This record gives sequence, C-alpha cells and structure tokens, in this order.
Amino acid sequence: MTPQEIRPDATSLRGLAHPLRVRMLNLLREQGPATATLLAVRLGQSTGATSYHLRQLAQYGFVEEEPGRATGRERWWRAAHRNTVLEGDVGQAAPAETETYLRAVAAAYAERVDRWLGELPALPPEWRETFTLSNWRLRLTAAEAAELHGRLFALMESYRRDDPDVAAPADAESVVVQAEVMPFLRPAEDRPAEDRPGQDRPGQDRPGDDSAEDRSGEDPAEGEGHGAGAGR
Repeated sequence: MTPQEIRPDATSLRGLAHPLRVRMLNLLREQGPATATLLAVRLGQSTGATSYHLRQLAQYGFVEEEPGRATGRERWWRAAHRNTVLEGDVGQAAPAETETYLRAVAAAYAERVDRWLGELPALPPEWRETFTLSNWRLRLTAAEAAELHGRLFALMESYRRDDPDVAAPADAESVVVQAEVMPFLRPAEDRPAEDRPGQDRPGQDRPGDDSAEDRSGEDPAEGEGHGAGAGR
C-alpha cells in the first residue's frame, strides 16, 4: 500500500522542484508504475532525460522501484506516496525552490484542464451538469481566508478518494477537483497601519520575546497529490 503523503523539507524539495519531475510524479500517481521508456513516450521526452529525473526523484524519496517487475535492464518505478504536502515554513526556508515547484504544479493543473477540454465533447449526458470552470472574487480577512482553506479541505476529505484501496460503486468515475486560494494583497501603503510590514499589532510578540509560532497550516498543491498552501 502506498503511504498517504510526503511532507518535503527544504532539502528534499530540491529533488522535486523541476517541471518535468512534477509531471513524471503526477503520471506515476495517476496511471501507476512505469519505466523510463514509457514515461518518455507519454511526455515526449528522451529516455535519457526521464531516466535521470527518475533517479533524482528516487534519491529524495519521491519514487521507488516496483518490486519484482524489472525486465532486463529496465526498471519499473512507482510513486512512493499519494500526495505531496508543502508546509508554510518550507516556503520561507527555500523560497526559490518553492516558487519553481509551485509554478510546475500550476502548469500541470493547466495541462490537465486543457486535456479535459479535449475530452469534453464526448461527455455523456448524465455528466453534463457535473462540471464547472468557475471563480469567485471574495473580500476576506486573513482569518476568514484560513477558515475557507480549512473548510475546502474538510469538504474534499468527506468524499471518496479515487484510490485502488477504496471501494466504489461500479458506475463511479474519476473526478478531479483543482483548487487555488490566492490572496492578492493591496500595496503596503494602502493597507491599515497595523497590517503593514514591520508594524507591531496589538498583543503581537516582538522579535526576541519568548513566543511560539503556530506553523501547522498546510499548503496543498498536487489532485493526484501536490500541495502548497500540492495538490493536493
């Protein structure tokens, strides 16, 4: 059974912060084990490139060899986890790698939408009222946005996962929900004084005070499992 999730630290994130590696990991999570040759065909890459990036993913613990499936010189690889969860403090410790990773996840999301739009004309009538490409522009405080984040995740966790280990009705299909919660902040000079960088809020601990920071919030990025704030 594949473990549920991996929470990379600043070091291991470097092993995933590459567009092709994110795409390869997505395919292994969505379609199951594959060889470097199979991944090369699916992604339009050379076998040398996919083989190198598989080794990098394995070095950092994101993929592993599939036991008992080696054929000649070719090795079969599988995802080591179902999801990647990127925690907020990792983004602060490795900002460049975090941005590279999140941009790769965003590109993978866009590619998935494009692929789905190509299949849309063949969607059966009973599924025609099930999909949406929608967005809402809200006016929220940081606390309200955090509440929205938590409620979205709680809602998703209340539904059956698309997982071989989870029983499902015979007519159930794979349904992907992609979510982005994106705070667009006003320029610092246009915000209330207490919200400006460098301003102390009432009751806020100053640097050097004996305080503890709550870093339990998660940034999920990767449907098949990435998170940031992957997907997940």
